[in-house]
Amino acid sequence: MASCDKICKVLDIYEERLSKNKYLAGDFFSLVDLSHLPFTQYLVGQMGKKYMTTSRKHVSAWWDDISSRPS
Repeated sequence: MASCDKICKVLDIYEERLSKNKYLAGDFFSLVDLSHLPFTQYLVGQMGKKYMTTSRKHVSAWWDDISSRPS
């Protein structure tokens, strides 16, 4: 449970940042966003915690965007 609390706090920070920018480092896709793909995929997939992203409007839009980008 403590891990989920920590993840929620981080996602809340991302939500705030993404309310001002399309991506984590600004209005352009960068290595910062790319580096979050593996863990976020694990979070929403294998851990079954998709609600942690979908419950945050901007994080959800960001995740949909970066996870659907062509390789």
